[in-house]
Amino acid sequence: MLVESLLETMADVKKIKVNPNRKLFSATPEEILRGETSDIYFVRTQEILSHLDLAETPVTAEAFCRRDGIFAGSEEVMRLLQNQDVEIWALPEGTPMQSKEVVLRIKGRYQEFGVYETALLGIMASSSGWATAAREVKDAADGKPVTCFGARHIHPAVAPVMERAAIIGGCDGASCILAAKLAGREPQGTIPHAMILIIGDTVKAAQAYNEIMPADAPRTVLVDTFKDEAEETLRVAEALGDDLDGVRLDTPGERGGVTLDLVKETRARLDQKGFSHVNIFVSGGLTPERIKLLSEAGANAFGVGSYISAARPIDMTLDLKEINGEPLAKRGRIPGETPTERLVRKK
Repeated sequence: MLVESLLETMADVKKIKVNPNRKLFSATPEEILRGETSDIYFVRTQEILSHLDLAETPVTAEAFCRRDGIFAGSEEVMRLLQNQDVEIWALPEGTPMQSKEVVLRIKGRYQEFGVYETALLGIMASSSGWATAAREVKDAADGKPVTCFGARHIHPAVAPVMERAAIIGGCDGASCILAAKLAGREPQGTIPHAMILIIGDTVKAAQAYNEIMPADAPRTVLVDTFKDEAEETLRVAEALGDDLDGVRLDTPGERGGVTLDLVKETRARLDQKGFSHVNIFVSGGLTPERIKLLSEAGANAFGVGSYISAARPIDMTLDLKEINGEPLAKRGRIPGETPTERLVRKK
């Protein structure tokens, strides 16, 4: 990837022209790497320091988190800074972190990374927020599978980042194709209501899926499109028999959502008819509290969307702690490197 040099002056900023016909408003990797998503004051700083012959000042910077959570984002920060002459230490992704804990340390000349402060903090803040929410729902599931269905709730440019972070946090899979691939997985998911509505019958849709999809595609079928969920479940189970892996309950809020009694009834009717091998997959507005209750009622797996995608970012703060090898920091911070044995050398 060919990337022009970092923004260094306000003149560089003035030269940026946005194509009014660009397809999407999201930043491209090239724009991020040039520093075009940075706060403007970092470019002002770069120009002033260069004018004073201070841009090459060696510094140590540390980033800390503002609340407890699960850390994520360091691998993307590494890619952001891979061509910069800096040393990087970070918590491993997926590691629990405590409020005010140092999660990242960078050593090098300020001009090598100063303009990237906005981007690297945003990467870690959002990724850690999503990973933390994912860990909360996974803990609530008590070992049962959880798939992230959050891509539809956020901008497509960041959906892969979000669902990858969810996997880092503990989710067993993601429905977003690119997110799963970035995490070294295959995307998970079966069929939408749209397919069943177009075909016109849940059983016919299930049979078509079973016939056409490859053997490694899970046979989990939505059963809330046309008829009573328990009734539709038995129709699908009788049609697919041993091929059926599970049924998915996604009853909309307008119909009361997926209730504990619905899960209990569906489970009981499946068992009575000899379909105890069929799992119940639940999705739709799930929270950790609801997951615990639905799991106790008999649900076997969960699809979680907005609880993860809407997770509040975990604020990150970056401070300079050493200047020219000497401890120095702003008021309220302790100068010098923070003692910690939890950071791992990344670069």
